Amino acid sequence: MENLGHKNPNADLKEIGLRNVTAHWNLSVAELTELTLNQKQGELSANGTLVVDTGEFTGRSPKDRFIVEDDITKDTVDWGAINQPISSEHFDQLYDKVMGYLQAKDVYVRDAFACSNPTYRLNVRVINEYPWQNIFVNNMFIRPKVEEIDSFKPDWLVISAPGFHADPEVDGTRQHNFAIINFTRKTIIIGGTAYTGEIKKGIFSVLNFVLPTEEKVLSMHCSSNVGNLEDTAIFFGLSGTGKTTLSSDPNRRLIGDDEHGWAKGNVFNFEGGCYAKVINLNPEFEPQIYNAIKFGALLENIKFYTNTREIDFGNVDKTQNTRVSYPIHHINKIVHSQMGGEPKNIFFLTCDAFGVLPPVSKLTRAQAMYHFISGYTAKVAGTEEGVNEPQVVFSACFGAPFLPLHPTSYADLLGQKIEENPKVNVWLVNTGWTSGPYGVGYRIKLPDTRAIIKAALDGVLENVAYTVDPIFGLMMPSKCPGVRSKMLNPINTWDDKDAYVKKANMLAERFVENFRQFEDQASDEILAASPKVRTDLAV
Repeated sequence: MENLGHKNPNADLKEIGLRNVTAHWNLSVAELTELTLNQKQGELSANGTLVVDTGEFTGRSPKDRFIVEDDITKDTVDWGAINQPISSEHFDQLYDKVMGYLQAKDVYVRDAFACSNPTYRLNVRVINEYPWQNIFVNNMFIRPKVEEIDSFKPDWLVISAPGFHADPEVDGTRQHNFAIINFTRKTIIIGGTAYTGEIKKGIFSVLNFVLPTEEKVLSMHCSSNVGNLEDTAIFFGLSGTGKTTLSSDPNRRLIGDDEHGWAKGNVFNFEGGCYAKVINLNPEFEPQIYNAIKFGALLENIKFYTNTREIDFGNVDKTQNTRVSYPIHHINKIVHSQMGGEPKNIFFLTCDAFGVLPPVSKLTRAQAMYHFISGYTAKVAGTEEGVNEPQVVFSACFGAPFLPLHPTSYADLLGQKIEENPKVNVWLVNTGWTSGPYGVGYRIKLPDTRAIIKAALDGVLENVAYTVDPIFGLMMPSKCPGVRSKMLNPINTWDDKDAYVKKANMLAERFVENFRQFEDQASDEILAASPKVRTDLAV
């Protein structure tokens, strides 16, 4: 039985093995919200935003993500702890079990697109067990017009059944939850977890395999915006580096906040919405996100102030990974096509808790590839349970959990793009500490970082002198409007210069140690851009 919503007259769920279900096709957010409330799976906040609890899992489960090892993937995927293989037989068995589990249930079907550039567009059909999951899909993927649904033919199928639990001993999984990508069947199955991020990151992983290998498009875990002169900027950065804050610029228009492709001639968003962290959300510093939280958005795992429906963004009783998804048109200043031209500036954001990286440095092509592969930042005390002192974090290409290919594949593509666009500038921006490490120095103030970003975007930093850091080899500008010149070379901000050298050498050693895993597939050009431990430096 298939009723409600707008359905492609040629669509038939029986073809994929889903029978005896009540299928709700492409329902409106209002209809899905009403169903969620009626099923007591969510609540409305004071301003009408739907609030849900994702249950056992409040984040992705990387150890339970698998890729089917078959003729397409066996010699191309970078197998290991991130890309874990599972057999076709186990996938087929689990797929049939999920189909059987969904029988006699209501399911929520949505047809959507990934990739705003029509040349690379992926048609995705998502089938959800819960109605609020389908709101997430509506928010995060690109929404087709009615006439596009009438002729919609899915390239990929995603099935998410949180209530289904695998049997690890029989099904080849680690535990009862799983997310499995099958490139031959062009299908993703997700079970045992209601965390919605598994859906979007599943398709992101697909694009990270397909676009670089088949289309020579660089897929990127980054945000992007455009200025008044139609100049495109890209922002890479791990959690806590300021990627969302710095790319949300009132003087620029947002292309997207998380996933993009860089094709010849343009940068394009993969998604149709944003999925932002809301822990300690402050309307002063992140007004765009704050104002986007209204009817149509979906809040996950947040709490209300006692005896109210007002959102307590500081509450972490459930998780620190509180989230909101919303369609991109909830943001005022956006690029409606969700595409921009070739980037003029690329920013690698890092929160260096050791206080040894410059607030800004200009990278050569080789350095850009090296730091792209490294994907460095640091966690500081209080950001996660059990983190009591600064910890070095490396995530290849600023998105290691979503990369099916070896990281050097993406770095080589980045190098090609830079070579094809010699006017592009690549900047390493430290949003972390200065004047000493965490606990001694202080975190670089947001106005200073904004001044640095503005100077780079305006071209001011192209016309100043540079000095070279002797350990990291980074080119540091001698001046930057709005920033004290003393700050621009980090050693000048430390009272104890010997301590600076020791700390800088420590971090350089960590870079070198981390990069050993990539050496066998990295070019000599990339390897030459490595930091150099300098025990000969005397202060």
